[in-house]
Amino acid sequence: MVLQAIRVLDLTRLLPGPYCTLMLADFGAEVIKVEDPVAGDYLRDFEPKLDADSSVFHSLNRNKKSICLDLKTEKERSHFLKLVETADVVMESFRPGVMKRLGLDYETLKQINPRLIYCAITGYGQTGPYKNKPGHDINYLSYAGLLHVMGEKDRKPVIPATQIADIGGGAYPAIAGILLALFEREKTGKGQLVDVSMLDGVVSWMHMLLPNVFAEREVTRGEELLNGGFACYQVYETKDSRFLSMGGIEQKFWKVFCEGIERQDFIDCLDAPKEKQEQMIHEIQTNIAGKTLEEWLDIFSEKEACVTPVKIMEETLEDSQLQAREMIQTIAHPELGNMKQIGNPIKLSESPKETFLPAPKRGEHTELILREIGVLN
Repeated sequence: MVLQAIRVLDLTRLLPGPYCTLMLADFGAEVIKVEDPVAGDYLRDFEPKLDADSSVFHSLNRNKKSICLDLKTEKERSHFLKLVETADVVMESFRPGVMKRLGLDYETLKQINPRLIYCAITGYGQTGPYKNKPGHDINYLSYAGLLHVMGEKDRKPVIPATQIADIGGGAYPAIAGILLALFEREKTGKGQLVDVSMLDGVVSWMHMLLPNVFAEREVTRGEELLNGGFACYQVYETKDSRFLSMGGIEQKFWKVFCEGIERQDFIDCLDAPKEKQEQMIHEIQTNIAGKTLEEWLDIFSEKEACVTPVKIMEETLEDSQLQAREMIQTIAHPELGNMKQIGNPIKLSESPKETFLPAPKRGEHTELILREIGVLN
């Protein structure tokens, strides 16, 4: 497996850091969760639980090991430093300054292991006036301006149902940064600090928005092509209170859609002004409300119009495309039996991933790992 020789010490909790290390663990990295003996990863306590731990914890922490160390004590901090000597990557998500107060910041650890890659995921990064501010996903989206343009016109912004800043702004840049640093280490022999700001990450996602502002064009909520202002990129409610999504921003798809709903008069109005778009949205909604979701899917089943059902979660689990791509997997747990897991989206033709270990119990591998590094007999 491509990352089999890489050891990662993961001090992170909750979502962004564990998602990052999950991606690495799936491709063979040895990920050791370093947990506090009392609290551990807070995600264990979320509901619903499958055993002592939450279903979300099981999902994010497969293929990992867990040790418990109280890094506020000199003895167990020394155990951690001994582990650092053997590590390729240390990952943490504390606010800037926390690891320095513990004597475990990058400047200290690189003296022990110059080859170490030290990745810190924080809300705002290691520098700048916001660096010590607290925050969560909604706060980073707000500062970036992204939340302001999410939702319907003349309504308040809509909170995304999944964590854009945590995963897209934090976890994925961290994965890329770690792999880039490992690649650079092959040439130089030296590690480095990977400084990931979730706010930075969100801003980097806004290439379809901010360049318009650079060009002195206002970007408004619910009025843009890709945020609900156009009839061709829209969600419509069906007769049975389900929803149909339409993403036909190209003329050829829009034409097929208009023919399918028997509104050929709209074919030449793809890029019509705002007032016409509002009229089309209203009238198309009236059309779509005349049939059930299944009836519309039958009409468009053989047509290329970028028309899709808005699936509920239970339907997603049975989706044939996701099953073909192994994005919903069943793995064996020694105590819980078969359990469903979200698959890994990265597909490598020559370096397959493997799911082989369930999420660890808190501190499950403490004795084994400390014995391995020689601090226990």
